[in-house]
Amino acid sequence: MDKMNLSIPNNSVFLTGKVCKELTYSHEAYSEGFYETEIEVLRLSQQSDIIPITISDRLLRVNPIDIGSCINLHGQFRSYNRSVDGIPRLMLTVFVRDYHLTDDSEHNPNQIEITGYICKLPIFRETPFKREICDILVAVNRAYNKSDYIPCIAWGRSARFTATLPVGSRVSIMGRIQSRQYEKMYSDGTSIKRIAYEISITRITLIDEDGAFKYVPFNKSTELKPNELDVSQECASAECCASDDSSYNTDSLKACETIDTCDKQENQ
Repeated sequence: MDKMNLSIPNNSVFLTGKVCKELTYSHEAYSEGFYETEIEVLRLSQQSDIIPITISDRLLRVNPIDIGSCINLHGQFRSYNRSVDGIPRLMLTVFVRDYHLTDDSEHNPNQIEITGYICKLPIFRETPFKREICDILVAVNRAYNKSDYIPCIAWGRSARFTATLPVGSRVSIMGRIQSRQYEKMYSDGTSIKRIAYEISITRITLIDEDGAFKYVPFNKSTELKPNELDVSQECASAECCASDDSSYNTDSLKACETIDTCDKQENQ
């Protein structure tokens, strides 16, 4: 990975995985064609995440890939809006900046770090097994006055901290990209299976208005009540259609706190 361009301070993804879907043409931008595919990325538990990626024909001409190819890539986690059955949905993909073919997987083949602003109220809830989780949507600025809207999920102690953050909070997040299947229920009793993509947070840091990282003791006695929310539903932001307004109020940000997730099972 040392040969790759690492100059993406607010949105950086490293993945190692196996191509598991045929390349399909996506679109053209500035006379450059782009293709979509998916890669299978192993977890420590030996389960897999199936992650969509977008890659340019310029890169493909140098290193052609096919189903079964193992690649090591660097890029950005991006979002875009797509109409599905007349309903706007937030779509997510890893935009590949650079990659190379490899025979070996890395020690940690799935790493992401983003810096952005919380743009929807956090949703704190409990699973049927009483595990505390918190869903947030983070807006990450990029070039040409655009923003990417990234769903994230925190667990346990991190979830309790994340649930206290107001809209507009600037945060730095480290974790991994995960995929999960869920069943979307409709009012007429029908359902459909879908796949959600999100960042599973291993560390979240609140950044103050001066861009400083300051540690503040975490108040474990904070009383939080889970939202009245069906825990079987998708991440709170997975179907939102966000605007491209990347301006958020950061006047209330005074300090930061880092919460490290200690339970290794949360990252497997």
